[in-house]
Amino acid sequence: MDRFCPKARGLTVAYIGGGSRGWAWGFMKDLGMDHQLEGVVRLYDIDRDAAEKNCRIGEMISSHPEARSHWRYEVAGTLREALIGADFVVISILPGHFGHMRSDVHWPERYGIWQPVGDTVGPGGLMRALRTVPMFVEIALAIRDNAPRAWVINYTNPMTVCMNTLYAVFPDIRAFGCCHEVFGTQKLLAEMLEDLEGIKGVRREDIRTGVTGINHFTFLYSASYQDLDIFPLYRRFADRYFRTGFLKGKDDNWMNNNFDCSHRVKFDLFRRYGLIAAAGDRHLAEFVPPWYLKDQNTAKEWGFSLTTVDWREKDLSERLAKRAALLSGAEPIDMKESGEEGHLLLKALLGLGDMVSNVNIPNRGQIPNLPENAVVEINAFFSRDAITPMYSGPLPHGLDALVSRHSLNQLGIVKAAMNCDWNLALNVLLNDPQTFRLDPMDTERMLGEMIENTIDILPDAWKRAHKAGKEA
Repeated sequence: MDRFCPKARGLTVAYIGGGSRGWAWGFMKDLGMDHQLEGVVRLYDIDRDAAEKNCRIGEMISSHPEARSHWRYEVAGTLREALIGADFVVISILPGHFGHMRSDVHWPERYGIWQPVGDTVGPGGLMRALRTVPMFVEIALAIRDNAPRAWVINYTNPMTVCMNTLYAVFPDIRAFGCCHEVFGTQKLLAEMLEDLEGIKGVRREDIRTGVTGINHFTFLYSASYQDLDIFPLYRRFADRYFRTGFLKGKDDNWMNNNFDCSHRVKFDLFRRYGLIAAAGDRHLAEFVPPWYLKDQNTAKEWGFSLTTVDWREKDLSERLAKRAALLSGAEPIDMKESGEEGHLLLKALLGLGDMVSNVNIPNRGQIPNLPENAVVEINAFFSRDAITPMYSGPLPHGLDALVSRHSLNQLGIVKAAMNCDWNLALNVLLNDPQTFRLDPMDTERMLGEMIENTIDILPDAWKRAHKAGKEA
């Protein structure tokens, strides 16, 4: 090992969902641009052709003139083949296809339920989870049997349900979930410092934050820049832009960007609970009663978009066209790093520099008024072969009830999915704030219809459970 530049060579990374057109490309470029890491990445995907194309892109990244390290890319024929001897496992899969997603997101609109995302909570989150949990059961068992000491990084949604499943199946798994929503809020705080105080050039990494809550309903209980406490400034910021939203740098067509928002939902939640909401408004709006989602116009008034499946299909077609252009050489590979922290956390676990980051891991008392062992999103200290959770403290009164409801629901979803339990799935949905205004019979009818829409990809036992539920 180089005395002045320590390196980790000979690493094996198993990438489950290796045909990904998003996370995989970013992760491969991050590895290629990091001079301290080298090894092999095994790409496994049920769509082998997609994995093979990503293998070629990975090789192109590794041989790029700007690359700072060399990685070898291989396509694994089976999950076991990918995992044997792996030091790290990355999971980023898409459960089902756009037909299933169309039902998740748009079928509830027939009942007056509007979902900007539909992948974490509410009817859409439940259905996505019912498809995803069986896949994560298989993955957890395979990791237990083939790479029990590997560190596992999950990027798949619904994040909390996925992580709860991994730990339910293999309690000794060394897994954590990564999400970049907090990063977006750190960027907003940097923009706030320039807007209110004229402090320019602040990077999001320069903002120190204390993180609490659950994935996509995440909050900051502390935030600072150097010796400056950000909370008093944020109160001024929220009051100033509560009515108009913070639109600096946005043109008249900004709402056509399906992931953008005016941050009004963040400001409203701050005024209610005193913590800085640290996810995009589209996600935050789905965790509360329909304050922001009475209808499409209400969402627009609050300054965020409802991301349609039509838009997602168009986005995928553009990604596929980009992949073809990269493979043909018609478009050069941009070696710009992704801004994600996955490879940095990997380095910290290898002993190449300690760091603190927000991750999704089981609650061992870090948030004392949330269920024990339920997965929460908090800060953790990463060091050589260790993750040390950081204490967040109790959530404030009022917010604790909202978050606890979802945390318990997510634990219930895992049980419902693993046991194909119709009644438990229904009770979880009845307990979700998005269905509060529905008659329980309408909620039950909607669930039956949505299960029928996705029955082709659910375990066979769901067919019997669905039939029994309809007859009851």
